[in-house]
Amino acid sequence: MITAIVLIKAAVERIPEVAESVAELDGVSEVYSVAGEVDLVAMVRVRHHDDLDDVIAGRLNKVPGVLETHSLIAFRAYSRHDLEAAFSLGAESADPD
Repeated sequence: MITAIVLIKAAVERIPEVAESVAELDGVSEVYSVAGEVDLVAMVRVRHHDDLDDVIAGRLNKVPGVLETHSLIAFRAYSRHDLEAAFSLGAESADPD
């Protein structure tokens, strides 16, 4: 799986609509409203590098209200959350309470 983090500047009056439209696109797994230099962060997950062009340049950039994007391609994922989830499997049944 290939992951891209897309930083999105959006028209201020359209941020909620832009977020919802982007979240509905195939290949977009999550959209976050954030504070800072950008308005939204979208997580794009695809099987092939060529699919990034279709999702980001072909569809995401064309959502009404998207003013600018900057894409970051992930090389490797490091996630404490995933490790904690894996080690907690079955922990509920081991609890004597």
